[in-house]
Amino acid sequence: MESSLILGVLLVLFITLPTSSCSPKTRRFEFNVEWKNVTRLCNTVRVLTVNGEYPGPTITVYEGDNVQIKVNNRGPDNTTIHWHGVKQLRTGWADGPAYVTQCPITQGNSYTYKFTVTAQRGTLWWHAHYSWQRATVHGAFIIKPRKPYPFPARIREEIPIILGEWWNGPVQAIEDYMKLTGDGPNSSNAYTFNGLPGSLYPCSNKDTFVQKVEGGQTYMLRIINAALNQELFFTVENHTMTVVEVDATYTKPFTTTAIMITPGQTTTVLLATDQKPGSTGMFVMAARPYLTSLFPFDNSTSIGFLKYKASGTLKLKPQTPSLGYIPSSLPKMEDTVFATKFTDNLRSLGTTEYPCNVPKQIDKRVITTISLNLQDCPKNKTCKGLYGKIFSASMNNISFVRPKMSILECHYKNLSNSGIDNNFPEKPPNAFDYTGVDALSENMNSEFGTKILAVPYGTKLEIVLQDTGFMNLENHPIHIHGHNFYIVGTGLGNFNPAKDPANYNLVDPPERNTVGVPMGGWAALRINADNPGVWFIHCHLEEHTSWGLAMGLMVKSGSKPSQCMLPLPDDFPSC
Repeated sequence: MESSLILGVLLVLFITLPTSSCSPKTRRFEFNVEWKNVTRLCNTVRVLTVNGEYPGPTITVYEGDNVQIKVNNRGPDNTTIHWHGVKQLRTGWADGPAYVTQCPITQGNSYTYKFTVTAQRGTLWWHAHYSWQRATVHGAFIIKPRKPYPFPARIREEIPIILGEWWNGPVQAIEDYMKLTGDGPNSSNAYTFNGLPGSLYPCSNKDTFVQKVEGGQTYMLRIINAALNQELFFTVENHTMTVVEVDATYTKPFTTTAIMITPGQTTTVLLATDQKPGSTGMFVMAARPYLTSLFPFDNSTSIGFLKYKASGTLKLKPQTPSLGYIPSSLPKMEDTVFATKFTDNLRSLGTTEYPCNVPKQIDKRVITTISLNLQDCPKNKTCKGLYGKIFSASMNNISFVRPKMSILECHYKNLSNSGIDNNFPEKPPNAFDYTGVDALSENMNSEFGTKILAVPYGTKLEIVLQDTGFMNLENHPIHIHGHNFYIVGTGLGNFNPAKDPANYNLVDPPERNTVGVPMGGWAALRINADNPGVWFIHCHLEEHTSWGLAMGLMVKSGSKPSQCMLPLPDDFPSC
């Protein structure tokens, strides 16, 4: 009896412990950014890809590894790659956002991103960070842990699921049109599972994602939202999911029938194949938008299938949207109640091995509005935004402008004539009811500039992100580069610094790199600012970043060599 028990424990450890070498390695990859013709929805579009793959290749490394990825730009335009969620400790040169941490890689040239994956494990992703290229230039970035997973499950297989968007035409033309006219973007033509739209779309029976599974097993789904402009709901018909990790940080496990995931976020779930497969052995996986946007959106649903092995053949019906294809567990598009409940369930694991290091006290609180704006149309120009104006976006009424040289390089070289201002306002310029119905009548024009929030190394920083109703109340996914943060509080209406902090969760708040700021509300984030460099903070709805919903965070070097950036790489791109 005792020997059987020991054998069973050893078996669990063997199955859940990833196989890896005992010591970190240097893992090298090569990316060729290049054109490829891709056909979806009976439309063939010439799109940018990495190594001819759409989505791009999955990068798999182990916690503690050194990573070197050579990127060769064989495309027609400039490009960069961002390793979304990798903290880049002291290696801001490898972070990727164009004109923030690097000048772009020009056509025909290369740059090798070098960094170490330190104290991180789980599901992240990579994507282009130049213009709207990430629509097709993206892929999974998986960090395998060197210790057993902190949950007692025998994982049969780990499956990346990348949710994206597809346009029947060149995506770059959408941003070009926005810049030319001041109008909003066209919506996508489809949502996708790993690049496939699914059989509810025209001409897409063969372009449907099917994942084979075995009954009586547990599978790990590594879900990534790579969509440009849309938060998404995701579900698997007749199955429950156990959330165990978000943004490469372990969570207290909880079960759910669906998830809400914003662009930029990752959610890892365990799925038990415990259903009777029936005649076809097929169960629908589905994704549809969580709608809070004022602008045109794609209201369609993408589906894939979970197929139990040794079951029948799937016979797809004609491509006519049918409720029979869409699981009842998939939330409705405007189900803010579900979205709020799901995010409220997230908690840090908070164990001795994986502690929750949220700052209990802070050195500085910054309150910033996140707003969509209308700018007056320049003279002698016809603008197609609302009321004949230009759409823009801002944080604390500053619409971010990328400089002609990377901000990080200007900071590193101490260039004083760069036009970069280190005095980002630490509170809104005017106090009013930001989420009220009268917000549209005033406060619409914003100031344009490159303003950075500068803090000393080691600052315990709180950033409160306040949604506004300038154009409409909207859920904004805000991503912070170079640091994880703890979401210590959220609420509806206007943040009250005298009352709301008393209700913060300083015990086990979720740790993330991208937060969905509630529609018509606020989110309070706490950060240990211990990574020297300049880091981009921006909305991960690409349309909003194009309009200027962004800012920079500068963490100054500390007094020790280990608190300073590493030297500028020899092959660093120049502007």
